[in-house]
Amino acid sequence: MFGFRGVIFDIDPVFANSEEWYESIPEHVRPARDQPFYHLLAENDESSYVAYVSQQNLQHDAEAGPVDHPSLDEMFEGFRNGRYRLRRSLSH
Repeated sequence: MFGFRGVIFDIDPVFANSEEWYESIPEHVRPARDQPFYHLLAENDESSYVAYVSQQNLQHDAEAGPVDHPSLDEMFEGFRNGRYRLRRSLSH
């Protein structure tokens, strides 16, 4: 629907962003708050950015290839077998 790919790097069990952000989403597409929301290093044809996406708006990436985002090397140790491995220094 929104035409981007991304790598999840954090999850909120329910909506945890600002009220202003939530209200800025048009009501007819505004997701419910009581679902997981994911922080993604995202890319589209024009740019790279950090996205905050409800579970209902995620789809499996059939392409399954690497994502081109400038922050990937800071957070992940590389791409192998269709997955990124979180840097040990960032895991808890």
